[in-house]
Amino acid sequence: MKKMKMWAIIAIAVTTVVSVKAQEITAKADLVSSYVWRGTQYAGFSVQPSVTYTDGGFSLGAWGSVGVKNSDVFAYREMDLFASYAFDFGLTLGLTDYYYPGTDYFDVSEVTGAHGFEVNLGYAIKDFSLSANYMLNQAGGAETAGGDTYFELGYAFKTFSIFAGAGSGWHTPDGSFGLVNVGLKTTKEIKFSDSFSLPLTGSVVLNPTTQQFYVVAGISL
Repeated sequence: MKKMKMWAIIAIAVTTVVSVKAQEITAKADLVSSYVWRGTQYAGFSVQPSVTYTDGGFSLGAWGSVGVKNSDVFAYREMDLFASYAFDFGLTLGLTDYYYPGTDYFDVSEVTGAHGFEVNLGYAIKDFSLSANYMLNQAGGAETAGGDTYFELGYAFKTFSIFAGAGSGWHTPDGSFGLVNVGLKTTKEIKFSDSFSLPLTGSVVLNPTTQQFYVVAGISL
């Protein structure tokens, strides 16, 4: 298991480097009023940069989130690597490596390991979407015991989309399976001039398991 986790990190990182040398990559940053993921709030105002390489249906990239506690102190931080392939018939297969700064990046031990590896499956047909996710390993830095699951259904209307997600493990306070992420999301282009506009995203999220409600706004640069 230790060797498998190390090879997963190396495979994502090395393939990304090789691809970058051959192709250009894209970079962006999201500014969000609150970092809410799968029905749980991890930080308040956050900067979320990402760098992605795409070739046809194949994507490799890195995504991060840095919460700002005050003017000079960082709060919650997360830095992930991901790889995925999207087939023409709507199926997407992927792997995500979750890492949280403050832990030893090269620690891949079974208990205290800094990386949580999750298999991601997604399927989309017209306006309907379905995703299933499974955590492969136990990792103290990622606060997962392994075997954590998360499933989400979504449907996109003309001006907004709705979603409902349920999970176990690190998604709920006691680790049992529960409904954790119900809400809607909408995006509007804010036009500054004829040639420049920015997408503004708004979400409302209810976590029935923890009985928490969030309203989140974000803008992409």
